Amino acid sequence: MRIVFCGVGALGSTAVVLCRSLGGELRLVDFDRVESKNLAAQMFVKQSLGKNKAEAMKLQLWNFWGVKADAMNVRVTADNVAAVFDGADLVVDCFDNRASRDVLSAQARAAGTALVHAALSGDGRFGLVRWDERFTADAEDAPGQATCEGGEHLPFIGLLGATLARIIQDFVSDRRRRDAMVNLASVVTM
Repeated sequence: MRIVFCGVGALGSTAVVLCRSLGGELRLVDFDRVESKNLAAQMFVKQSLGKNKAEAMKLQLWNFWGVKADAMNVRVTADNVAAVFDGADLVVDCFDNRASRDVLSAQARAAGTALVHAALSGDGRFGLVRWDERFTADAEDAPGQATCEGGEHLPFIGLLGATLARIIQDFVSDRRRRDAMVNLASVVTM
C-alpha cells in the first residue's frame, strides 16, 4: 500500500512519525523548508534546518527507524497533482490552505483515490479528520495564517496527529473510513 502525505508540517510530520510502522510505502510531499520556528511544533530535528521538509522527514525516518520513504519537493498544483497521486492507495491532506486542499479533492474524485483531510483551527482549539466525500475546505481567516508557530498548540497538534494516524491505520487494516472531531474537551469518532 502506498500512502502519500501532502504537507509534512505540524500535523503531517506528527502523523508520518506515528504511521512509520504501518508497512507499505510512504511518499512525503512538501515544497517548504524547515525553519527554526518549525522546531517548536513539528517533528524535525535541529540538523534539518534549511532542508526541504519532505527530504528532511525522509532522512529522519531512515536515520531513526530504518524506514524508507520517497520525497517530492513540489508545491502541489493542478499541473503536477497526478504525479503526486501516482500509485497511491491513500492520500493524506495535511495542507493549511483551501486552494491546495481543493486541488487534492478534484484529483481524488477524478482518480477514485481515497483521500483523508486533517485540519486545525487557526486558534488551535478545534481539529477534524474527515474523508473527502464528507469534507468541505474552509478558507483561511487570513492568507498564510499560522496555526502552529511557537509550539503553544503542540499538545493539541499531537492529539490531532495521533487521531489522524489511527484513522489511517484503520484504513490500512480494513479500509474503514471513520471521521473524527477533536477539541480541547473531547475526541469524538464517527
